Amino acid sequence: MCRNITTLRGLEPPATQDEIEAAARQFVRKVSGVQSTSKNTQEAFERAVWEVARATSDLLTELPGRLQAPPTLPPLRRSGKNSSGV
Repeated sequence: MCRNITTLRGLEPPATQDEIEAAARQFVRKVSGVQSTSKNTQEAFERAVWEVARATSDLLTELPGRLQAPPTLPPLRRSGKNSSGV
């Protein structure tokens, strides 16, 4: 499993679409071995990111809440910026 993908379930406030897409992108990079896309890989790569992000969003919506917050924050929250980028 890719260690860079953080737990999104149980975040307060809930995971944003940007955080879900970032995790999906990391997952697709890991399983595909594609670190930067080319003309030949762009369409399939982006479609996979979209599908993984959609499935992740559905999963997070359907799962019950967590009893404890996740042990680490997603990278987009570590920079000190909130979800609006401020």
